Amino acid sequence: MTPFASVLVANRGEIALRVMRTARAMGYRTLAVYSEADAAAPHVRAADDAACVGPAPAGQSYLSAEAILMAARDLGADAIHPGYGFLSENAEFAESCKKAGLVFIGPEPDAIALMGNKAKAKRRMIEAGVPCVPGYEGKDQTPQALITAAQAIGYPLMVKAAAGGGGRGMRLVKKVDALPKALEAARSEAQNAFGSGELILEKAILRPRHVEVQVLADAFGNTVHLGERDCSVQRRHQKVIEEAPCPVMTPDLRDMMGSAAVEAARAIGYRGVGTVEFLLDDQGAFYFLEMNTRLQVEHPVTEMITGLDLVALQLQVAEGHPLPLAQDDLRLDGNAIEARLYAEDPATSFMPRTGRISLWDPAPAEGVRYDVGAETGQEVSPFYDPMIGKVIAWGPTRETARRRLVGALKDSLVFGLTTNKRFLVDVLQAPRFIEGAATTALIEETFEQSDLAEPVAGFTEAACAAALLYRCERDASHARSIGVPAELLDWGSGGALAARYVMVCGDVIQDLVITPQRNGRFLVTGDDASTEIEVLDRGPTRALLRVAGSRTEVGYLWDAPGALTLSCDGIVHVFQNSVAVPVATFDAAGSGEITSPMPGLVLDVTVAAGATVTRGDILAVIEAMKMQHEIRAQVDGVVQDVAATVGAQVSAGERLLNIEVSAQ
Repeated sequence: MTPFASVLVANRGEIALRVMRTARAMGYRTLAVYSEADAAAPHVRAADDAACVGPAPAGQSYLSAEAILMAARDLGADAIHPGYGFLSENAEFAESCKKAGLVFIGPEPDAIALMGNKAKAKRRMIEAGVPCVPGYEGKDQTPQALITAAQAIGYPLMVKAAAGGGGRGMRLVKKVDALPKALEAARSEAQNAFGSGELILEKAILRPRHVEVQVLADAFGNTVHLGERDCSVQRRHQKVIEEAPCPVMTPDLRDMMGSAAVEAARAIGYRGVGTVEFLLDDQGAFYFLEMNTRLQVEHPVTEMITGLDLVALQLQVAEGHPLPLAQDDLRLDGNAIEARLYAEDPATSFMPRTGRISLWDPAPAEGVRYDVGAETGQEVSPFYDPMIGKVIAWGPTRETARRRLVGALKDSLVFGLTTNKRFLVDVLQAPRFIEGAATTALIEETFEQSDLAEPVAGFTEAACAAALLYRCERDASHARSIGVPAELLDWGSGGALAARYVMVCGDVIQDLVITPQRNGRFLVTGDDASTEIEVLDRGPTRALLRVAGSRTEVGYLWDAPGALTLSCDGIVHVFQNSVAVPVATFDAAGSGEITSPMPGLVLDVTVAAGATVTRGDILAVIEAMKMQHEIRAQVDGVVQDVAATVGAQVSAGERLLNIEVSAQ
């Protein structure tokens, strides 16, 4: 037994809060670390004590083992929980914790090191008899050796970073002539993300399901599985929506996959909570993909259908307790689905977005759980993963869970920066997902580029925004006035006080006139449409309206003169009344200025001055947040100037590469 009294969470955001919530409930003293950028973050306030571990860049703070260990010493920590990401699968860090006399809440360093290298892991799994995808995991990493191996494997195939995951250093290669460039790009991304350019090749299993099995093991040789999760819905090889159980799972298949996962864990002497990932084809054959030697982002769906607290189980095993359950004790109840809410723009290849969250207001709902590390007023910085949090819904049936999750996403308000919220709703409402037929190809095969763009605000949305803005401004003025009876609001000696609102939302302008009616309603008139709107109830961020006779619930934020953000049916529009505050306009034909969405390193510039480009052409490639991002032209035109060079660092908001595009 190795009892401990305090737990330092070597992480940030929602996972730090999640771990501390259980640790505190179990009576442990909770300790946090933070970078200078996170000094006021929720996880810092939630801890019993906290220490700064360095500047904002992760490499100088959350990835600094030396700084984390120093903080543990200064705060008097007995144990360290690494969360996920950062140092969670760093074998050297786990070993350093042991040498410092700290309990590392996770597996032994040797197991982390073995499973952290895809090539070594696959060789061990083959030895253990776990089904594996045919491929190459050899030590000869020369381009010629990889090209030769690819010829033997056949196309299409996957190029993967041996030392990492999360979609980084991964490329699908469909033809032989695309392999050299894919190898170069994958090796570069892998080297920068994981410090190793080692690659493996695998036969591509097209349109598979991505199914993973949760395992749990103690130090006494007991190992069980806790069922599976289907993580097939992915963008850029990164999970977006996960669910448990898998829609096509059968008891026999669960037994086989569960047994394979348990055998994989036993083969490396695993201890703690871990996940064995498989590809499942349409014939029911499954193949080992990798093992994550940590708590997974998507662990809540398993918790919700098993009734188990995986963090509590981690802590118990780390203290040296035997597993509190046997395999036959496992019971699965209902269905759970999780959606990852990201600050990113689906319309621009899911490019991460940074900025201030002007409002975060989750909608309370039955069977819905929010694991979120953000709050109103918090900055989403360019230094870390752009995930805001996770929304998880449970139901007695899959369809109930799905409907609950759709409702929670639509009704939750996240304003101030672009997110993937609407995209998540669209995925959950896609017929193939509803049918339980999603594979890893779902997003690619279901959504055209035009489907990913935010819907354009119409007259009704503009009218609702104008009516709410009018009410907000009128009520604020009334509150400041003295001796004005409520019955005289909206009226003057000449009758109703009509007001003009020129509502600008992106490129759309709606010129409206609001005329109060004696029944407390507003007549909103545009150039070619009109409607009657009544504000039935208005709270700080939500309002109940009657629009053309129908009740409509909306979310809103009035946080600047003449400005209002509106959420209607889960779709967010940002309006500005240009009569109150002039809105800057730009000549799109004359300026195609490209700016960087985040700090990054210029890896490639694909155009030169004088080149003709069309919308969607790749102009440059930058590396940021450990991923490579393609910067594409937004208009047709001619490149006027290219000032950047490969290897240059760019900052967020900076004119990226100094490229200007003029219309032809």
